[in-house]
Amino acid sequence: MLRRFVISVLLAAVVTAPAAASTQTLIPGLTYTRQVLFTPHGPVTEHVLVAPRPGGLWAVRPALSDLAIAGRERVTAMQHEASSSATVAGVNGDFFDARDGRPDGILMQDRVLHSVPNSTRSSIGVAASGALDVRHAAWNAFWQGRGQRRPLTGLNEPANAGGITLYTPAWGGATPPAAGATEAVIYPFPAVTPAADLTGPVVQFTQGGNTTIPPGGAVLSATGGSALKLQAEAPPGARVLIRYVLSSGWADDVSAIGGGPLLVRNGRAVFRAFEDFEPFVLAPRTARTAVGQRHDGSIVFVVVDGGQVGYSVGLTNYELAQQMVRLGCVTASALEPGPSSTMAFDGQLLNRPSDPSGERAVSDALFVYYYGVYAPPPSDPVLSPNGDGAGDRESLSYKLPSPSTVTAKIVGPDGGARFSQTAGQPAGTYKFSYPGTKPDGSVEAEGRWHWVVSARDAQGRASSIDQPFWLNNTLGFLRAPATVAVRANRRVTLARFRLTRPARVTTTVESLSGLVLRSLGKSTVRAGTASVHWDGRDRRGHLVYGGRYVVRVRAVNGLGPSELKQVFRVRRA
Repeated sequence: MLRRFVISVLLAAVVTAPAAASTQTLIPGLTYTRQVLFTPHGPVTEHVLVAPRPGGLWAVRPALSDLAIAGRERVTAMQHEASSSATVAGVNGDFFDARDGRPDGILMQDRVLHSVPNSTRSSIGVAASGALDVRHAAWNAFWQGRGQRRPLTGLNEPANAGGITLYTPAWGGATPPAAGATEAVIYPFPAVTPAADLTGPVVQFTQGGNTTIPPGGAVLSATGGSALKLQAEAPPGARVLIRYVLSSGWADDVSAIGGGPLLVRNGRAVFRAFEDFEPFVLAPRTARTAVGQRHDGSIVFVVVDGGQVGYSVGLTNYELAQQMVRLGCVTASALEPGPSSTMAFDGQLLNRPSDPSGERAVSDALFVYYYGVYAPPPSDPVLSPNGDGAGDRESLSYKLPSPSTVTAKIVGPDGGARFSQTAGQPAGTYKFSYPGTKPDGSVEAEGRWHWVVSARDAQGRASSIDQPFWLNNTLGFLRAPATVAVRANRRVTLARFRLTRPARVTTTVESLSGLVLRSLGKSTVRAGTASVHWDGRDRRGHLVYGGRYVVRVRAVNGLGPSELKQVFRVRRA
């Protein structure tokens, strides 16, 4: 008991207090937080999405790469495919076979089974109540033609030697090549729902695989002795009966995805889940992915970046379990770790994957789907209609996943609507452009504005979103020379800008990726034209190398912030 207590204390000390976290609301109800955890082993960068309990406008379910079991696709691409019907956020999913991309465990969408569970690992189910169900799942299945019931050995996976498997349209357009296989095409054939008797007539026999899987149909593929039984008991014209059964409770779940190991049970971190994972999967500090649920039903997605010294070293599996408890989860499961670990929102990558090629193509993903109206942030955080070519117009838009009655407004600092439109709209994306000026051409009131969109769909579900932006003409006309020659003991005029009123001004020199190389000062500047001077050195006092850089000027006053930047090239004289 003492030894176990000491181990727990030592492991609990691995992750220390985080640095200040950066949290933003992506959609009302959906938040994203990025924070850096400082550990004795190095920094750990953690990304957290928190979504409401599934129900109403929200759903949690898995997504398939290219809408098929076979193959792989990036998480961001899967989200783009779903974007016409919902706004989507989430993470990579199950382990998968590198040869054909099929997931290792269960894949069930809206009670339709596409892949069977791996009974040696945890599966993650989503109940109709919105509860997350993390536990082992077992399965069995049979087929029956004109003879007795006979076991099925798989679903949307190659049959083992002497076995028989069923391919559905979820696999793809055709069965894989299989020397010596006998295949029976069944059409029509219903979707595979657990614990249901599924029947259909055999319409064709083929040999060797590569059999077309008809939409609304299926293909039985058999090898060895099972092939002889299939030919004898299910000839063309015969009807076959097929039934897949999941272990107790799983058929009640709406959706499910494979994963594991179990991380959190009843609010406590699980040190050893006794699942079929090798130590090299669990023990190293690496990138990791997890999903959990809090007591209030909210869903927590986590990706920890790893394998990047100086940025993020990653976590072990148990350290991830501890972190899920710290985030308030009462139940949680890991998903595939390492180079596959990915988090994205609306098709945009949120984390920094450790795969050398960038974002890795994976088999499936676990997403939260939002079916309300969504308006992305305005094209520019600051609208500045002063004619300098930067931020002169604001591009606004909203997306409807289903037909709805919509009211869209542009609201000024005084609370009055400068634009308002109410109409019944079909599903789609709607775009607007706002110049920030009155009909007579004069500039509108400066300050904080709002792009507000509300909608009610055919089911009576109401949703709304408010995206603020600033209208501020304080800062304008930033100009920098195309090339700046730098040398020791020489200051240059790097840029000039104009202020229409006093403001607190901060100027920086940055890399193209946004890394601040030098802060050139922060001071209150009067209205008029001002200059930015620089000695060509970074914050360590070293003369910068030749190349392209960014000068950024930020001004803040009672009307809000305003920011401009310009790229320039450095030449060492």
